[in-house]
Amino acid sequence: MDDQPIIRLSGIGRSYPSGEGSLTVLRDVDLSIRPGEFVAIMGASGSGKTTLMNILGCLDRPSTGSYRFAGQDIGGLDSAQLAALRRERFGFIFQRYHLLPELTALGNVEIPAIYRGEAASDRRARAARLLDRLGMGARLGHRPAALSGGQQQRVSIARALMNDASVILADEPTGALDSQSGEDVLSILSELNADGRTIIIVTHDPKVAARARRIIEISDGRIIADRQNQPGTVPVRRDKAAPGASALPGSAFWEALRMALVSMRAHKLRSFLTMLGIIIGIASVVSVVALGEGSRQQVLANISSLGTNTLEVFPGRDFGDMRSGRIKTLVASDAEALARLPFVAAATPGMATAATVRFGGTEANAQISGVGGDYFAVTGSTIIAGRGFSPTAIARMAQETVIDTNTRDSLFADRTDSGVGQVIHAGNALLRVVGVAEIASRGPGGSQSLRLYAPYTTVQARYLGTGTLSSLTLRIADDADMGAAQSAVTEFLTQRHGTQDFFIVNTDEIRQTITSTTGALTLLVSAIAVISLVVGGIGVMNIMLVSVTERVSEIGLRMAVGARRSDILQQFLIEAVLVCMIGGVLGIAAALGFGLLFDRFSTSFSMIQSPGAMVAALVSSTLIGITFGFLPARSASRLDPVAALSKG
Repeated sequence: MDDQPIIRLSGIGRSYPSGEGSLTVLRDVDLSIRPGEFVAIMGASGSGKTTLMNILGCLDRPSTGSYRFAGQDIGGLDSAQLAALRRERFGFIFQRYHLLPELTALGNVEIPAIYRGEAASDRRARAARLLDRLGMGARLGHRPAALSGGQQQRVSIARALMNDASVILADEPTGALDSQSGEDVLSILSELNADGRTIIIVTHDPKVAARARRIIEISDGRIIADRQNQPGTVPVRRDKAAPGASALPGSAFWEALRMALVSMRAHKLRSFLTMLGIIIGIASVVSVVALGEGSRQQVLANISSLGTNTLEVFPGRDFGDMRSGRIKTLVASDAEALARLPFVAAATPGMATAATVRFGGTEANAQISGVGGDYFAVTGSTIIAGRGFSPTAIARMAQETVIDTNTRDSLFADRTDSGVGQVIHAGNALLRVVGVAEIASRGPGGSQSLRLYAPYTTVQARYLGTGTLSSLTLRIADDADMGAAQSAVTEFLTQRHGTQDFFIVNTDEIRQTITSTTGALTLLVSAIAVISLVVGGIGVMNIMLVSVTERVSEIGLRMAVGARRSDILQQFLIEAVLVCMIGGVLGIAAALGFGLLFDRFSTSFSMIQSPGAMVAALVSSTLIGITFGFLPARSASRLDPVAALSKG
């Protein structure tokens, strides 16, 4: 027998704050326990025996005195070192078992080895052997709810032995058991003592204490008796190699991740409600970005239909200028001169009038536009049948027309051809249809108006009787700056006219203005969606704080079997991040589903989903999990293990 005490207490006292004063639970306790002893600490409720056990197991610190374990002063150890000591040297058996309900018997026994860093295959094999040794081999996969009280206590004993603890601390181990189950537990403890382990039982039952070799009585925080109960040799435990911690680097993270997933799966409704705010926030952000991009693209498409990279020149100072009709300086030669500028891709004169058109018995009102040969190229329109106007047709004021699809459908609805080659009455002139165009720009009047296009010389001579133009349209080269082009055109025409008697409409400015407005609206709605995301994050924090409160007993147990504060912090932080990440994925899925529904029922434009927005949303949800999950995780990691266990 080793004569050197494994446990030595000198002048131990423990007081707790109570109102304005303090409550003293232990007073000047001196105690030595040698390796291999079987000790029972007896006392009535409130005598201080449980507090003494908590100090012996390094779950609590004394207020006064010194505690040395295996010659080491415990008072100088920090929380991580105390956790390591509990993990390597102590095994705890609790009256209320303290088994995690979401884990199987095998999973509960494994817990101490997880925090020791042991490889999964090794610890599961040893946990199975321990349970089999205790008669639980057929119940490995059963959860605590499916086990009797005696079976649950056997699982608790196996957990205490998982890391080959040399000291077993049992707090009222038979208090919640029937007589037969209690006898079985005491027999197991006797066998463990016979194997050389130091057994310390806290009990108020003399029959339980009678199984110990040494009985210590405590009353009002003082030891009042210390006697040998059973004479005999204290068994000497042969040193055994400690279980190997052969886990791979980074295994602690994966184990914490696994435990977080198990916890989330065990509390599905709570987990879903926690992530609901994140789902709504992420779905809102992704959907708003998709709506904004879809509307922006539609706006750009509509603007492009006005003529991509175009400048339109009108007489007067601005729209509605009463003097614009008297300005005679905007002429076809201006278009020809402008077309020769290096940054101008094409130029076309423009003028318009209204007339009644008739073919056969069909009659309708239409707009007749006088244009140049490059008009359709400038405006991005497409000739779908026939041809456009040749320079010769413009020079000889040919009575030709290109009609739009609306005019074709109105005048030639009864014909199988497109109407090309037919002659129609247009006001006071006859015009032969030479082409049909799909017009990109509808302009005023909308998409239902009928339009005919004729050489501008024909419209000047046969309809308006003037040599001036009502507009010029310029297509600017794609590699040219629109602002610089507008300035150069302004300067060029001012020199030609001798004054600036015109104004220019820059379609790029319209595009920029509308897209800027669209972007501002998207930003505004996105800000609202982000607020909802932050609110969701606060919800995560609140529910995780509630979760910490609900799981205080679990946290206390994990600390008792050797979990460090960093282990608890990591597990709860991973849970928060997982909740937010899964919520982010579900939010993206909800946004995609909403997009499909929107595209199915909307005819105005489609939502354009952005992969970048989805990635940003997922990253945001992860950051929210870290940010709003840290406080609950930190709160969990800083719990006092004794106070936490007392909540169970």
